[in-house]
Amino acid sequence: MIRRAAFFALVLGVPACHRHDEAPAPPPSASASPSTSPVSFGGLPKGPRVYVSNEASGDVTLIDVASGKALASLPVGKRPRGIQRSPDGSRVYVALSGSVAAPPGSNAAPAPADPSAHGIGIIDTARIVVAGRLGVGSDPEQFAVSRDGSRLFVSNEDAATASVVDIASGKIEATLKVGEEPEGVAASPDGKWVYVTCEATGMVEVVDAATSKVQKELSVGGRPRAAAFLPDSSKAYVTSENGGTVTVVTLPAHAIAKVMKVEGRPMGVVIAPDGEAAYVTTGRGGTVLVVDTAKDEVVGSIRVGDRPWGIDVSPDGRTLYVANGPSDDVSIVDTAERKETSRVKVGSKPWGVVYVP
Repeated sequence: MIRRAAFFALVLGVPACHRHDEAPAPPPSASASPSTSPVSFGGLPKGPRVYVSNEASGDVTLIDVASGKALASLPVGKRPRGIQRSPDGSRVYVALSGSVAAPPGSNAAPAPADPSAHGIGIIDTARIVVAGRLGVGSDPEQFAVSRDGSRLFVSNEDAATASVVDIASGKIEATLKVGEEPEGVAASPDGKWVYVTCEATGMVEVVDAATSKVQKELSVGGRPRAAAFLPDSSKAYVTSENGGTVTVVTLPAHAIAKVMKVEGRPMGVVIAPDGEAAYVTTGRGGTVLVVDTAKDEVVGSIRVGDRPWGIDVSPDGRTLYVANGPSDDVSIVDTAERKETSRVKVGSKPWGVVYVP
């Protein structure tokens, strides 16, 4: 259960989290002071935590790994969705958007966006405080952190672009034209490639990380949502929601090796640390699929909460954390048993999950 005292102390002590009219603050490494003041969390336990972005409530919930309980929620801004950590775990980055969410299939005209709310929020994980915000272009949804932690590769959904951002300077180094409605972003572990999935075109844009240029397009069809690479960067797995498929891509040729038709609507994907399995959330299917990456076949299915999307795995590969949007909770899954062991209540409409050792 979230500690109310910590939560309200946080809300009252960090007013800048609710302001969107100020210039983006510098990252914690910059010489200028951060945009917010540290807030004491008293006796919150130390150790590994899971950070969960809650799109509807505008906050990030911290889950204590040892106890499997929510500790507190940190207000971060409008529509927090994509969430990642720096390589050293000292920061968590979360994508914020001033665009107004529309129900799937809605034909109504979209409400006006709030451009001042767009950005990537920076959470200092030692102090548990929002330490700044990076300007990364319009409507960021997902992003990837470069292998050395110096850059972000960001999808700008409503602009059909991808931005490359230098974290230290806060400057956009490049803006790439990609397909309509770019969403998922994944960086290969060897640091050479970035994949950007484009929902409206059914394409994956293959970006050379060194030059920040699109080198190839892959047609995967069916509203591609996310991508993930094996630890040795030899293969990538791309989920396509409407197509009901997981596409296997081999590198460095970026060739489609196999298209797996699966049950449900594939959404998020994460790779086990040893590379032996890919775990795929299925949205309305309510499950996590287990893919054997040697055979590229589905070998298991794990029942979780309602419409699972965001997913991450612990560094030892034993535990999955799965965001269930409609039920406002996170499923904790034992990978050996292939079984959900508990659920943790978080904020409203949890979207993304990241494990911070």
